Amino acid sequence: MEQHYKLFRVRELADNDEDFVMALAATFLEEVPEDAERLKKAVAEKDYQTAYQAAHKMKPTIDLFELGVLQDLIEVQDWGKFTKTDLDITDKLEIVITAVENTVAEIKEDFGI
Repeated sequence: MEQHYKLFRVRELADNDEDFVMALAATFLEEVPEDAERLKKAVAEKDYQTAYQAAHKMKPTIDLFELGVLQDLIEVQDWGKFTKTDLDITDKLEIVITAVENTVAEIKEDFGI
């Protein structure tokens, strides 16, 4: 439990209301993988604007669940925001995607979702 993510800030936000913690975990599972796929596709297609939007949308949740990849996600976001055509961002993207995939699997197991 909590190898790839941390619930400290989630519980703090939820004021230790476990139903709310469960709702936030379910929301993570609904939104973040979808946004991660959108981000992955945007980077592959060099769609800078969509990459920026997807990364920007993911930031608060990635931060709240403390995946440990916020700085990597910000670098991917900035790649899109500033249209950094001279930069290969795939390594940073892979770090983010792996963290999301690991967290999704762990949340599903931990919460029985």
